[in-house]
Amino acid sequence: MKTSKIGYSEVIVSKLGLGTNKVGGHNLFDNLDEKDGYDQVRAALDAGITLLDTAYVYGLGRSEEIIGEVLKEYDRSKVVIATKAAQDPANDLKLTNDPAFLTKAVDEALVRLQTDYIDIFYIHFPDEKTNKSEAVAALDKLKKAGKIRAVGVSNFSLEQLKEANRDGLVDIVEEHYNLVHREPEDRLFEYLRENNIAFVPYFPLASGLLTGKYSEADYEKFDKFSKEQFTKIIQNLVVVKDIAESHEATVLQIILAWYMKNPDIAAVIPGARNAEQVSGLVKAAEISLSESEYEKIDEAFTNR
Repeated sequence: MKTSKIGYSEVIVSKLGLGTNKVGGHNLFDNLDEKDGYDQVRAALDAGITLLDTAYVYGLGRSEEIIGEVLKEYDRSKVVIATKAAQDPANDLKLTNDPAFLTKAVDEALVRLQTDYIDIFYIHFPDEKTNKSEAVAALDKLKKAGKIRAVGVSNFSLEQLKEANRDGLVDIVEEHYNLVHREPEDRLFEYLRENNIAFVPYFPLASGLLTGKYSEADYEKFDKFSKEQFTKIIQNLVVVKDIAESHEATVLQIILAWYMKNPDIAAVIPGARNAEQVSGLVKAAEISLSESEYEKIDEAFTNR
């Protein structure tokens, strides 16, 4: 599986990772089976995925606990764990980037993950008052102590990112980005390139819209789009379907292959509900899009 280096850190990740909000994320999803959570993490690691992306808020630590239990069955040095924190459990989950909180959050995540280091640790959301460079400096201190290997921020505005990266300490950014939500291209990408900061998108499948399983009749299920916008997206997916057929692949797999070919994306982290869905994701890593195919998809969604 193809890999990427994260910023100036020594962390190397598989281009295809696994988002684990459905692993123990009982507070986010109904009717989750924990056995499915364990099984999908194992399936990902067995298939060569090395990046597992989790967060405290996924089950209020339960996702991290499940990953920690599975991790004991594998060579820790070959697995990249990314986790996040900003919601303070001692204060009704209010957001904080306070250095003392972040230090405690890392220590508590290490216990849940049953490991002595975290490969990537993100400030999950910005708060309204903490100086971002001071927050990142606290993580850099933990990096120097060997508790984390790369410093990340998530959901930061460009100005917040610039403040956070004042001393050049940010290695990676995670942000909402996909083919129908491309705003970070204009807002963030130039700065990330200039500062050698890696980028990981979340919601790469746009809540299922980019899987190809919906038609124009499903417009009311996606109320964030106007009917005209939704119709255009469904029409654009015809381009992807044609490419998928030529690769004997699914639309979902071609969309993921597009992200993995995108030079501005270090890794893509789709989620799954069970091991079978993980197997479907992994096939995307076997697809090599031509430049022409990549550009056709890009152009189809440019006028989003």
